[in-house]
Amino acid sequence: MLSKFKDISNSRRSILIIALIILIAITFETLQQMYYIKRFQIDENIAFFDILKAQAYRWIIWLLFSLVLVWYIKAQTFKLKIAFNIFKLIGIIFCLVFLNIFIISLSQMILSEYSFSLTELFTEFIPFFTYQKAPIYTLGYIAISLILYLYFDNEKLQIEVQKLSELKQTNTKLYNKLRTQVDEKSTVLNIKIGNKRKIIPVEQISWIEADDYCVKVHTTTNKTYTMRSSLKALEEKLNTNFLRVHRKAIVNMDLARELHLANTPNLVLKNKTEIPVSKSNLRSVKDFLK
Repeated sequence: MLSKFKDISNSRRSILIIALIILIAITFETLQQMYYIKRFQIDENIAFFDILKAQAYRWIIWLLFSLVLVWYIKAQTFKLKIAFNIFKLIGIIFCLVFLNIFIISLSQMILSEYSFSLTELFTEFIPFFTYQKAPIYTLGYIAISLILYLYFDNEKLQIEVQKLSELKQTNTKLYNKLRTQVDEKSTVLNIKIGNKRKIIPVEQISWIEADDYCVKVHTTTNKTYTMRSSLKALEEKLNTNFLRVHRKAIVNMDLARELHLANTPNLVLKNKTEIPVSKSNLRSVKDFLK
């Protein structure tokens, strides 16, 4: 049964809870009134359903006034946390309770054998129904306010979640589109020198030489910097114009001037630096130059 209740939509679930609260309240008040009638022998001929009918129409009036709460809470869902709006809600609840009691008292006076009298209304009927109905009506409106607040808060939260989900999908599509268009390779090398960092644009790097557990970065300004890295790691970071020509060397092919094919092939850079080319990498160098 609980599983079936969970499958019901939030709006229908809220309506069922409110209907159940009203049904319990009507039944409780009917039984309570029956007890007092029997206990004090007020009317032996009174029937349970006669009292139930009287209680039902009073709660229908209560329910109609609760539509004001539905309107107010729906408009103020995220503002109820502000103290002023909470006090405003309490004021609305007390006004609704007073209107309920006034209408019930007036209708009861008209339906009874009493002749209409404002004095009787305010001295007899209103005090009686205030004592009898005000506490339970107030608790009922507080309960319905909490249910409505949780319902509308959850509804707006679901809307925000849906918006975030759509935004995530849009951003994912945009990222995937940009990723195919933007080169993710590094544009600079960040080299630590003592307590400082040296930023070297990749276009200023002529070639990189392996040196044990480090590499030597040779620049177009004829300066050399040592950084702790491997050629393989740098090869993956650098642009496609950087080519592995030897197990110990990566060259900026934009700065290559010529390739010497001899017993030991080497690549000559524009600054006349000669870098050996291994036989295993010779093919890729030739293909690049073509």
